[in-house]
Amino acid sequence: MRGACLGALVVVLSAPGGPARAADYAVGADLSFVKQAEDRGTVFKDEGKARPALRIFKDHGYNWVRLRLFHSPKALPNNLDYTIAMARAAREQGFKFLLNYHYSDTWADPGKQFTPAAWKGKSHEELVEAVFAYTRDTIAACRAAGVLPDMVQIGNEVIHGMLWPDGKLPEHWDSFAELVKAGIRGVEAGRGDGPRPRIMIHIDRGADRRGTQAFFDRLHAYHVDYDVIGQSYYPWWHGSLLDLRENLAFMAGAYHKDILLVEVAYCWRPTEYRRRPGPFPETPEGQRAFLDEVNRLVLATPGGRGIGVFWWEPAVAGPLRSRGYFDDDGNALPVLQVFDRFTRR
Repeated sequence: MRGACLGALVVVLSAPGGPARAADYAVGADLSFVKQAEDRGTVFKDEGKARPALRIFKDHGYNWVRLRLFHSPKALPNNLDYTIAMARAAREQGFKFLLNYHYSDTWADPGKQFTPAAWKGKSHEELVEAVFAYTRDTIAACRAAGVLPDMVQIGNEVIHGMLWPDGKLPEHWDSFAELVKAGIRGVEAGRGDGPRPRIMIHIDRGADRRGTQAFFDRLHAYHVDYDVIGQSYYPWWHGSLLDLRENLAFMAGAYHKDILLVEVAYCWRPTEYRRRPGPFPETPEGQRAFLDEVNRLVLATPGGRGIGVFWWEPAVAGPLRSRGYFDDDGNALPVLQVFDRFTRR
């Protein structure tokens, strides 16, 4: 297995005309809750030693952080000030930064895309302007703080659209496309003379070729200008590893875009597979084996189009800890070591 992984890495990074280079491959983590967790006293440990979470990830080859942004959250910490503070801490450690716009005051995902309270009652034209202005101003704030994102995703898991009901899919493709384009224009306007962040469109169909094709064929018909396909892949919801492999190959051949698995996870104790067997045991070693295999498949994406993997969320307290990289005592689990052999010299 190890030889196969290293061989795939060589193929990806040396593919003629392929976009991926070693420095570009994203070893990533969504660390949006880290600051809140540590501020509340959560301690993360590596080899028994308490250390800042960002430093732990950096020491194990991680080079990207993903941070979500809510418009005006009430119960969650991820407002603009919090996100900029987290991005600054990450940049100080040398991380690249993916900014994840939810365009909501709370979680946006396939089952819900709540319009921010500040935008309720607006017409479609007013929502388009609000998306543009908000994106422009928040990107400009990031730039002023010295943390202009390296990549921006316009919406989160937008398979069913965004800003419901105006941009809900499949009913309102015209409106959805205009909202996405407004966000992209906002990134361009907000960056000023800074480098242009790459633009991601993110859905949750990592192992679903038909669903992926239905969405992106329609998106391309609207001539949306983006750079990266983002996919979520949780096997208990999205399908088998063979399905994932098929879809990675399909996307690379059909769309000629770079592809990120921007959300993946697996549990280290029985959680999702209590009543049926999973592809790996829900144990610390099974969790590690899952990430190792998913990474192998991304590296083997034709044409070098697979450019990285992000875990969601590896450093958390509370109920989500079963999907994380640390046990209940804060000790690092074996999954944290998956990228050591790729990134250490």
